[in-house]
Amino acid sequence: MTDSTNGRRDGAPERHRGAVTLRRESIPPSTADEKLLDSHHRREWKTKDAWRALRILSEFVEGFDTLADLPPAVSVFGSARSRPDSPECEMAAALGAALAEAGYAVITGGGPGVMEAANRGATEAGGMSVGLGIELPFEQGLNDWVDIGIDFRYFFVRKTMFVKYAQAFVVLPGGFGTLDELFEAVTLVQTKKVTRFPVILMGTAYWSGLFDWIKGTLLADGKISESDLDLIQVTDDVDEAVQIIVDADAALADSHGKG
Repeated sequence: MTDSTNGRRDGAPERHRGAVTLRRESIPPSTADEKLLDSHHRREWKTKDAWRALRILSEFVEGFDTLADLPPAVSVFGSARSRPDSPECEMAAALGAALAEAGYAVITGGGPGVMEAANRGATEAGGMSVGLGIELPFEQGLNDWVDIGIDFRYFFVRKTMFVKYAQAFVVLPGGFGTLDELFEAVTLVQTKKVTRFPVILMGTAYWSGLFDWIKGTLLADGKISESDLDLIQVTDDVDEAVQIIVDADAALADSHGKG
């Protein structure tokens, strides 16, 4: 998944690439995603991309097979750079525990920071804790609180797993990766590519500027509709976030029953 000294007595860097572990000089300078998306090596497309397609297919098969028997789950996103004693990590741990107690598995990116806190909260509360790692040139590997962990080479395969097996997305303070997951989820719901599910931002102070911009610029300029604002809910209350998810599940089950 990533370069890491986690668990290495000699301090050597380590990268997980799918089932393969690479250390020291064996770590390549680029990632599988970078090679796939690099447009500067067109001459390699006919000779290598067909094999890459098989590797991509194998990642989908591995993910589907591993996660098919998960209980209802919630994907939790947030920064890998947050310190364990930060407010967002404390919130993530409480959220992970509350979700576990409500009967949900917790899915994260499997890394440190907010992800580790959410995994820890779920595991300590007796719930199922899942980590979906990705090969990156930085950050750490799967945290120790993950019960089921999968390392992916390709971001788009990993993103499919986050969406396919989640009843909701909960987004805590984070950076570009967190924003990427947030807006992809909202876009999928807005365009009805997935069954509508809650997208919840936790940390009102952190997200207020973004939400104000969405309302004051996107909505004011007609780039989104008034109803699109309902796709995102903002709260600081862990119990409220979990109740939103439980209520949405109940409403969906009721609609299916009537159908």
